[in-house]
Amino acid sequence: MIIDNAKVMTKGQITLPSDIRRMLRLAAGDRVTLVCEGNKVVLMNENDYASENPAIRAMREFQDAMQGEFAKAGLESEDDILALTKETRGEIYKEGKYYYLPQSTDTENE
Repeated sequence: MIIDNAKVMTKGQITLPSDIRRMLRLAAGDRVTLVCEGNKVVLMNENDYASENPAIRAMREFQDAMQGEFAKAGLESEDDILALTKETRGEIYKEGKYYYLPQSTDTENE
């Protein structure tokens, strides 16, 4: 891990320290991806992810962030998750916080 700092210039630009550029294999003209969460920003070399769909990348990052959270909540099996889902839906229905989605009336594909 490298910890360094950079000064934000008047146009919002920063110069990445050379050790970080080297670690990310960044050269002049390369594109980067910035992910902001709260007061933190993650900077990634876009070339490392060029062949990956951004939505898939985001889902992978979400999965990594959620690793171990089910166990912390006491959810140890798929049955536990289904039971919690049914319980939550029941509470939402009782409170009237549900949305009715009408069935499609499209009969062309029948």
